[in-house]
Amino acid sequence: MNPFESFDMNKTRLRNRLAMAPMTTYSGNPDHTPSEKELHYYALRSKDAGMVISAAVAINEQAYAFDNQIALENEGRIESLKPLAEAIKSDGAKAIAQLHHGGRMNEPHLYENQDDIVSASAVKAPREGKVTPRAMEIHEIKQTVQDFKDAARRAMEAGFDGVELHGANTYLLQQFVSPHTNKRTDEYGGTREKRMRFIREIAEETQEVIKAYGGILGYRFSPEEIEEDGLTMEDTLDLVETLKNYDFDYLHVSLRRYDQSSMREKRDETPLVLKIQSVLNKAIPLMASGGISSKDDAMRAIEMGFDLMSVGFSLIADPRAIDKMQKDLPVDKTIDASTMPRNLYNRLSKYKENFEKNGFRFSDF
Repeated sequence: MNPFESFDMNKTRLRNRLAMAPMTTYSGNPDHTPSEKELHYYALRSKDAGMVISAAVAINEQAYAFDNQIALENEGRIESLKPLAEAIKSDGAKAIAQLHHGGRMNEPHLYENQDDIVSASAVKAPREGKVTPRAMEIHEIKQTVQDFKDAARRAMEAGFDGVELHGANTYLLQQFVSPHTNKRTDEYGGTREKRMRFIREIAEETQEVIKAYGGILGYRFSPEEIEEDGLTMEDTLDLVETLKNYDFDYLHVSLRRYDQSSMREKRDETPLVLKIQSVLNKAIPLMASGGISSKDDAMRAIEMGFDLMSVGFSLIADPRAIDKMQKDLPVDKTIDASTMPRNLYNRLSKYKENFEKNGFRFSDF
């Protein structure tokens, strides 16, 4: 398979197998609508990708995790998201809205009432500045399922080609799946099957909406957590088996590198993709993430068992990275303030040393 040739996903044809990864921009307007600079940022990076997955979009008023996050929590947001969908689709990429709820990872300063920071259980994140969340009531869980469904419909009405459910990176959906953050003893916790009930309900509801619009439905997940009682590969393989029962068009695994092995079992050097495919068995296209920065990387990801791949930091630095990868040319590793909102550039520059270790440089330094 050639990663740069077209790929048929359900009733949709992607021009290639590469996507722009969903990455937080911190660059919306104060009213949670996309800013003009954010629209320009996406338009620049949509010229060559098969599809572009947006930064996390808040699905309700308790979902906000970041400063200047865009949202779809009410009907009025539909018009405000149309320019973003248009900017992504202007050169032929498919536009995917990533639907998100931060749960216990929400930034406390965004909330006047700290009781609005909720999770599966009252387990505080071990990070500076976080607060202990309030465990969600059953009626709140049911409402959040409806909120994901409504946000999916609004995304489609705003002109997106599909949605991705953000079940990775320790946000709310993962907080329900993980035994570390889900200590419930009701129908939403206590056993692995019950911890996945929230996911099953969201999948069931959102697939109906996306199917009605003929769109794309994806799910992003993280395979492991480092906490002793955290998410294990066994939990994740059960999750993958569960997701196979729904109409997902792709699954998107969040990794540091596409070829990585277990973080928990250091002696096990088996690439995680092989373990995932042992259960998935190509039933749903699997998207790689992490470290895709050259034609060789893309080819190797395909050979290892991925069907699609998302490109992150390479596209932040070089808006034409995918075109250069296809032509087997080096990707520019200059993070240029002129190609992105200043809020995003300033955020990235806080981690300047980490980027420099990987060969990147900043235009202002």
